[in-house]
Parts: sequence; structure tokens; C-alpha cells
Amino acid sequence: MARIRLVAGFVTVGLWTLLSRVFGFVRDVMMAAYLGAGPVTDAFFVAFALPNMFRRFFAEGAFNFAFVPMFAKKHEAGEDAESFARDAFWGMVALLLVFSILAVIAMPLLVWAMAAGFAQDDRFDMAVLFGRVAFPYIFFISLVALLSGMLNAVGRFTAAAAAPVLLNVTFVAAMFLAERAGWPIGLALSWAVPVAGVVQLALLWVAVRRAGFAMRFRRPRLTPELKRLAIIAAPAVLAGGVVQINLLVGRQVASFTENAVSWLSYADRLYQLPLGVVGIAVGVVLLPELSRRLRAGDAGAGQHSFNRGLEFALFLTLPSAVALAVIATPIVSVLFGRGAWTLADTEATALALAIYALGLPAFVLHKVLQPLFYARHDTRRPFNYAVVSMVVNAVVAIGLMPFIGFIAAAIATSVAAWVMVWQLWAGSRGMGQAAQLDAQMRARLWRIVLAALVMGLALYGLSLVFAEWLVLSGKRYLALLAIILGGAVVYLGLAQLIGAFSLGEMRAALRRSRAP
Repeated sequence: MARIRLVAGFVTVGLWTLLSRVFGFVRDVMMAAYLGAGPVTDAFFVAFALPNMFRRFFAEGAFNFAFVPMFAKKHEAGEDAESFARDAFWGMVALLLVFSILAVIAMPLLVWAMAAGFAQDDRFDMAVLFGRVAFPYIFFISLVALLSGMLNAVGRFTAAAAAPVLLNVTFVAAMFLAERAGWPIGLALSWAVPVAGVVQLALLWVAVRRAGFAMRFRRPRLTPELKRLAIIAAPAVLAGGVVQINLLVGRQVASFTENAVSWLSYADRLYQLPLGVVGIAVGVVLLPELSRRLRAGDAGAGQHSFNRGLEFALFLTLPSAVALAVIATPIVSVLFGRGAWTLADTEATALALAIYALGLPAFVLHKVLQPLFYARHDTRRPFNYAVVSMVVNAVVAIGLMPFIGFIAAAIATSVAAWVMVWQLWAGSRGMGQAAQLDAQMRARLWRIVLAALVMGLALYGLSLVFAEWLVLSGKRYLALLAIILGGAVVYLGLAQLIGAFSLGEMRAALRRSRAP
């Protein structure tokens, strides 16, 4: 029953994240058709990256990895968890207001720090304008992250998982309105960002109230518990900052090649689908679960939670990575190949996607391994590991850029991700039973790998069979769908045949995830 309950949590978050990614694809397809991979798209991607960077730097880094375990343990022990959450929430409100105002004023400097290559042309002024409009999103989405952490800690995953859907729905609606009203698409997208933040915050606020937390106003104050939270969170914030520096290095490298920021961003969106659906689902559910198990001193249950998270992640991630690498060109061509999009855009984006795919398992494994540390309030070692990863990323990206251009950024990202995984795995070896592979995981691992590799061969063969259909406007969608479904049938069929997963467990988890 515990196994089914844990997997049900993964499935609930994963399904909502999948829906968000579907709307995200609709958004990206529309952007590719309206704007292609040109200067307006480059400018918007950098502007949108700014609040997202600081969101991951502060809100997700600090509160998912420091606030959630503290809040979960207080709630589990029957202590006044809401009072602690109120202090954190209203303290964040005050800090974020000041930070947002300062960032809007300093936007030219922030854009230069993100993409110095833009200073050579009109992209710089556009990015500054778009950034000033979009940046207040950091205020709303950081508060959303805190409220989401509260809900996840008490086992209510649906509202927090559904909130990102609203972001992409708002983007799609903004482009429809802009196209019909004759508004500039780039500026309309920029205004959609803070509007989506308001809508997401409203959804989470209602969900938290329904969960029994009033969250009434409280004058911001620095309590002893918030001081402790800050001490625990500081290394996590710094670790998140290191990850963002990796992304910043990639954008700087890409900004010196026209359209490269867009190519990398479109490729990033594609590999973010499995990363979001699997990695975020596992990370969101696993951290509070491990925190509760470790507080109870139940190492066996902790080991079970860790292994089921790892198993679920690899079962979905490995075939996704193989598919994105093997059929990168058909995917990019079919999804984006219309309107202002060109053949050169397809080739460059597909190359970046294939390289990102090689690092996809590593990105997901981060989400599985990091909770082992954060559930123990150990944020220092992940920070140290992230610093090493940052150095590797910078050396590879900057070192290779003169020889291979913008694609050095994608190679560096994947290499650095695997370096991070190696460090997290090595560092977790001294954590006892909870961090050890159990018999089921060891038995299924090689079977998952085998099924994914066979599926890769099937996808390659199917791409050759449907090669002519993939270039026909009326048939290419069906051709891509046939290739993907064929690969899925091969993978799932072989995986079930050789025992890589249990269909019965999956059905039970789906039934439980729908039960609420």
C-alpha cells in the first residue's frame, strides 16, 4: 500500500505536469510560427529567463530544499506549522517587493549579464523592455513556490502541479489576442508573464485556505525559526545560484551567434517535457516523503521511497532520452517547421536537442539524489558539488566555443550534469540503508536499459520507413505519431515481457491518483 501511495503521488504530479508541457508545446509551436528563431524571440527568451533564474535561485532552491522538510516535520509532529509558514510568507512578500523594484531599475545591467552579445544589435533594447514588463513575475511565482511547498508537505499535490498549466494557457491566449488585435507578439508575451503569476498565486492561495491554513497577514519579522531556515537554506540558495550560472554561461556563449539563443531555448523546451513530467514529479513527492521517514527513524521505508523514486524516474527517462536523441530532427521539423521557421533552424535545434538528450537522465537523477541530502538538512555538500559542476560547465563551454560555436553550450550542460550526478551518488554512499539500491531496483535496472536501447533501434527503423511522409505537410503529424507510438509499443511490450516494470502496480497507482 505504501508503494502504491508513493507512486500515485508521482503519477498525480506527473500527469498535471504533462498537461502543462502539452500547453507549453502549443505555446512554442505558435511562437515558432509567428516569430521563428529571430531577434524578437531571442529577446523574449532572455527576458523571460530573468525572473525564472531568480525564482530557481531563491524560491525553489531555498524553500523546496529547506522550508519543505522543516514545515513537514512541524506538521507531522503537530507543532504550529502554519505560524512558521506565515512568517516565511510575509517575510518573502517584503523582500520580493524591494528586490523586484531594484531589478526593474537595473534591467539593462541584468540583460547585459545574461546576453552580452545582444549589445551589438537591437536585441538589447527589446530585451530590456520585455524584461521590465515580465520581471514582476518573480514576486508572484516565488510566493507560489512557498505555498506549493506547504501543500506538497501535507500530501496535496494537485493544485501545485496544476498551477504551471495556467502559465502556458495565458501565453497561448496572449498570442491569440495579439494576432487578432495587431499587437506586437513579443510585448504581448511579456505582459502575459506577470498576468500568469497573478492567476497562479490566486489558485494556490485558495488551495492553501482549503487545506486549513488561513495565512492571515503578519508584520514581517525575523524569528529564531526563520534565522534557522536562512542558515539551512543559504547553501541551497548558493547551489541554485551555481546552477543558474551554468545556464548564464550557456546563454552568453549563444548570444554571440544570431538566433542561437532561440535554438537552444526551443531544444530546452523539448527535453524539459520528460524532465518536468518525471524529474519534477519525483522531486516534489520524494522530498517530503523522505523527510517524514527519516524523522520517524524508519530507514527501511526511506530506502523503499528512494528506490521507487529512482525506478519510476529511470523507467520513463531512459526511453525519453533515447527517443529525443534518435529522432531529434523529425521531432523538431514536425513541431516547429512552419511559418517563419527555416530548415537551418531545424538542423541547429535538432543538434542541440540530441546533445541535451544525452544529459537528460542526469538532470532527472539530480531530482532523485538531492532529496537524500536535503531531507537531512545537508545543503552544504550539494552546494560544493554544484561549484565543481559549474567550473566544468564553464571550462567546456568557453573552451569549445571558438571551435564549434554555440553548440558548446549544450555539450557543457550535459557534461556538467553527469559530473554532478557522480558527485551526488558518491556523497550518498555513507548515508546508510536509506540510500542503498534494493533488490528490486537492481533487478529492474538492466532490464530498463535493455528495453530502451531496443526501442531506440525500432525508432531509427521507423524513421526510415516514414521518411517520405515526414516531409509532407498533410501526413507528417501522423508519421511522427506513428513513429512515437511504435517505439512506445516496443518499449512497453519488451519491458513488461522481461520484467522491467509491473503493469499491475502502475494500474493501481493510476486508480489511486484519480481517487481524490
